[in-house]
Amino acid sequence: MEFEREKSAGYMTNWAARLFAREIYRRLAAIGVSPGQLPLFFALGNGESLSQKALAEVAAIEQPTMAATLSRMERDGLIERRPDPKDGRSALVSLTPAAMAKVVHVKGAMQAVNSIALGKLSKSEREKLLALLRIVVASLEESLKDET
Repeated sequence: MEFEREKSAGYMTNWAARLFAREIYRRLAAIGVSPGQLPLFFALGNGESLSQKALAEVAAIEQPTMAATLSRMERDGLIERRPDPKDGRSALVSLTPAAMAKVVHVKGAMQAVNSIALGKLSKSEREKLLALLRIVVASLEESLKDET
């Protein structure tokens, strides 16, 4: 039996994800943000401050990757760290005013890409697609939890 990539959920999802990433990268580059920074913009874009550990959990990013991302963002003046008043061993991370000014553009870029990607689907098709993707994600997360 021959593998048909257009009938493979994994292949099609990966293909769509790569195309999303290319379009998102193109739009974010214009505002000085990288796709790897998106989880932090979403987690902190409401003005909240979180610890690195909490950010890693919210963003579902491994600690070493989070540490490297935060270091680059701090270097670029996008985040600031201040001591956590409740835990002297920890720091709270927040977006700088310069980064906060980009939040509306980041959200706009994401909305534009989603509009392009889903624009040929009806409202009910969009809702169904997202519902099905949530089920797929939950199933894969559950399977990965079973490994540990």
